[in-house]
Amino acid sequence: MDESPEPLQQNRGPVLVRRQRPAPRGLCEMLKARLWRSCSCSMLCARALVQDLLPATSWLRQYRPQEYLAGDVMSGLVIGIILVPQAIAYSLLAGLQPIYSLYTSFFANLIYFLMGTSRHVSVGIFSLLCLMVGQVVDRELQLAGFDPSQDGLWPGANSSILNSSAAMLDCGRDCYAIRIATALTLMTGLYQVLMGVLRLGFVSAYLSQPLLDGFAMGASVTILTSQLKHLLGVRIPRHQGPGMVVLTWLSLLRSAGQANVCDVVTSTVCLAVLLAAKELSDRYRRRLRVPLPTELLVIVVATLVSHFGQLHRRFGSSVAGDIPTGFMPPQVPEPKLMQRVALDAVALALVGAAFSISLAEMFARSHGYSVRANQELLAVGCCNVLPAFLHCFATSAALAKSLVKTATGCRTQLSSVVSATVVLLVLLALAPLFHDLQRSVLACVIVVSLRGALRKVWDLPRLWRISPADALVWAGTAATSMLVSTEAGLLAGVILSLLSLAGRTQRPRATLLARIGNSAFYEDATEFEGLVPEPGVQVFRFGGPLYYANKDFFLRSLYSLTGLDAGCVAARRKERGSEWEVGEGGPAQGKDLGPVSSRAALAPAAAGFHTVVIDCTPLLFLDAAGVTTLQDLRRDYGALGISLLLACCSPTVRDALSRGGFLGEGPGDVAEEEQLFLSVHDAVQTARARHRELEATDAHL
Repeated sequence: MDESPEPLQQNRGPVLVRRQRPAPRGLCEMLKARLWRSCSCSMLCARALVQDLLPATSWLRQYRPQEYLAGDVMSGLVIGIILVPQAIAYSLLAGLQPIYSLYTSFFANLIYFLMGTSRHVSVGIFSLLCLMVGQVVDRELQLAGFDPSQDGLWPGANSSILNSSAAMLDCGRDCYAIRIATALTLMTGLYQVLMGVLRLGFVSAYLSQPLLDGFAMGASVTILTSQLKHLLGVRIPRHQGPGMVVLTWLSLLRSAGQANVCDVVTSTVCLAVLLAAKELSDRYRRRLRVPLPTELLVIVVATLVSHFGQLHRRFGSSVAGDIPTGFMPPQVPEPKLMQRVALDAVALALVGAAFSISLAEMFARSHGYSVRANQELLAVGCCNVLPAFLHCFATSAALAKSLVKTATGCRTQLSSVVSATVVLLVLLALAPLFHDLQRSVLACVIVVSLRGALRKVWDLPRLWRISPADALVWAGTAATSMLVSTEAGLLAGVILSLLSLAGRTQRPRATLLARIGNSAFYEDATEFEGLVPEPGVQVFRFGGPLYYANKDFFLRSLYSLTGLDAGCVAARRKERGSEWEVGEGGPAQGKDLGPVSSRAALAPAAAGFHTVVIDCTPLLFLDAAGVTTLQDLRRDYGALGISLLLACCSPTVRDALSRGGFLGEGPGDVAEEEQLFLSVHDAVQTARARHRELEATDAHL
């Protein structure tokens, strides 16, 4: 078999030969083809659609009971035992009755079992979302005329009103609170389902990890602040809006003398036990096959002590109160409330989607399988849409329970069915047993669950050493979440992340390169010693894309480092004809990238170089402004007798240059093989060879 010889050129390396691409289809043809595929119906397509929407129908057929069942049952039981006390406790954050938290935990586990693509994520009540739901519920209750200082579990809370507008409602405080929560949950789920249908799973990638960590830190401080009144057993106003954390602390300081001694003692004991148990569990994690159900044990013991000690009657300690059993009939959320909370639901949808997708992808990577981000959006969205008609509130994946689920041997989402069964048992029979449980104990469970998020503050110094920009995003998000609101913190984090990204691309590092000894490699001359500059050739590297926002910085950097403002010199030469001004000094050796002095060199001989080679390795993309910048730069250098060569261009950059007319379009342009080079060394050697040929020609003439 004959092989075609490798195309070579004198003094050049291998020449790239482009493949002939098929002609792209028009937009109308592409849309018609996709529409036809989507609308075509067959048994095979219907089966694939069902398996895509309900992944459980696919993996259940491959389920191996002997290998998977023991781990799934064990992890499901452990998560169910953890879910019960957390569900009752997190009702404080949401400002709702505990029964609604149990409903939420039950239905979310069943729906995600059918629709989720992650094998290890635990979907249910999440402290951050409970806080955000509670803030919206408190605001709407206050607008409806209910007393914001009263919680739904306090005796007589349903009859405590601020004005007559609350009396016009057809239900009390608790009823109106769950109506608000279900309306908010339905809007949140609709947003997430819409994102999944539109294939917007990639949007969550723009919520960076420093942003999510800072948001979790700020929200955790807000949660901790909101639970202090329950730890102390005092009644203070529920502040809303900016400065809620600061105002709550001031109210706590003013009311510290009215603290309930029984609640303070109970909180101290429970916190000590829970924190000690958590530390022991972390220390001996490898020796413990299953984590200790400390929360459940504390709640059971505290309930027995409160019941037999009659702490509510004797000391006025607030308790959980009546928790009904069974299920309530479905109810459609009110459209008017949905309109009122539509904007609040956007933040919940983004936070829930970001945490759910990031956790699903994290566990998938660690266990060697893949998840579908868009299907995760549909799954989490349906965990909010469908339960919204069943008196539930917003849910998402939770890190702590997911870690426990993995540590206890979970293999598939069948463990979620086991967890739902445990919650169902409590719903049907055991819920009334928690009547005398003190609310201070529930607050302790919430506070201890914040350990992981609060400890992230110790990661800030390390994050600052790695990336100051990410550290600023973390700190700005956390501070805004604490001092303003959680929604404002999320918005501030997104803005700071985008500004950080824009700043990194708008002012990337620019440097001149020199040769490493006699090798064919070039590096930053300001970072490494012993490099050899190429005589007559300036090798310039721009560490980012070239687009409209940084084209001026690109030119300033190049002119400053080379010591020649080609644009200014070319313009003056055009005005003055053949008159030249010679500037002082040669190429700049420093890193000052500011405006170039008007006294810069005006002749290539005085500038000390005849060719500029741009290393395009870091050049990710070019837009129209970037291509125009290179065209103008080549024109200006050409007017001064200086060549401009590009090296190491990616196919994307080559296509942009070709489409923009940089290569072989105009009468003054040169062919691609004369302008683009595969390596910096190839470009430098070609530039020197050309210059020697010109010198020889001039000497001969």
